[in-house]
Amino acid sequence: MTKKAAPKVGRHVLWFSWKLVTFFCIAFSLVALFRLHLRYDISSSAVSRTRSRIHYDGPAKIAFLFLARRELPLDFLWGSFFEIADVENFSIFIHSAPGFVFDELTTRSKFFYGRQLSNSIQVAWGESSMIAAERLLLEAALEDPANQRFVLLSDSCVPIYNFSYVYKYLMASPRSFVDSFLDRKESRYNPKMSPTIPKGKWRKGSQWITLIRRHAEVIVDDEIIFPVFKKCCKVCNLFLDQTRNHSYKLQKQHNCIPDEHYVQTLLAMSELEGELERRTLTYTLWNLSTTGNQNWHPLTFSYANAGPQQIKEIKSINHVYYETEFRTEWCRSNSIIVPCFLFARKFSRGAAMRLLMKRNTTASKEQVHKKYD
Repeated sequence: MTKKAAPKVGRHVLWFSWKLVTFFCIAFSLVALFRLHLRYDISSSAVSRTRSRIHYDGPAKIAFLFLARRELPLDFLWGSFFEIADVENFSIFIHSAPGFVFDELTTRSKFFYGRQLSNSIQVAWGESSMIAAERLLLEAALEDPANQRFVLLSDSCVPIYNFSYVYKYLMASPRSFVDSFLDRKESRYNPKMSPTIPKGKWRKGSQWITLIRRHAEVIVDDEIIFPVFKKCCKVCNLFLDQTRNHSYKLQKQHNCIPDEHYVQTLLAMSELEGELERRTLTYTLWNLSTTGNQNWHPLTFSYANAGPQQIKEIKSINHVYYETEFRTEWCRSNSIIVPCFLFARKFSRGAAMRLLMKRNTTASKEQVHKKYD
């Protein structure tokens, strides 16, 4: 009797063990699926929801976010820009080289004193550190609930309108201004990004963006797309072989230049493109004379080519044509056709000085007219 019962007990133990293993496998799969679902819910993280619940009724601010190599060479022009603004309507944040401090010894404008980030990082062109610095700027600016618009600027950017005009322009629109398009001619998309980033959501555009608060939160709270860029976007070493053909092959190896793709792709994946004005507010003069395998490069404005006529021409632009999408983007703010650009780059000190002199001359004439009217 005992010898016959043993196989039954063995089968029972085996069946119970198999059932236990199956249960744990199913439970593990469900937990993994749940964690994956939470991970891919890009735009609704707990931090973002907490910030979004903050109700703010005071004066809305524009956060000016400067991405600088070290100092701000055009601080004298920006100082003049902020001088006539209400301090309740703007805030300033600077990402500079780690350890660099803005004080009376390093800047000519009091508006930049102590405005540097304490947690800045070393930034390299063409690497993910560039967008990491942008995210640090946005994170710092989001701490103040009054900041409702976020303008990313380089250390060579200049304002081409006064503060009052810029403020009204941005606050009149409920949208972010993000240059974003699908470039079918480029080969920067790395297939290794799939399936996290599908090729159909890959976007390109200018680094210089202006965001509403909710979109800034999406970027800061992202824990999915940024790591993929960090892993897959590497700077190619073009000095391994001096032959032109090999150099060209290396250029094709998915150096995706994160700052031209990250924000655009993230917002596209977050299904937020319908909330964008898909254009930048920062004008760039491109060198279109390059041929062959070379890319276009931005030209620097000097004293000679930053005169009233050149600035007037920039201000007169009211649409942008995107050749790869056969799309004309008419420049609107709250559905009204407006000038496309509020800022411009890349300006030398001489060019910025000429712009400042012109602005001061115009202001003086206006004061004279007011005095005798």
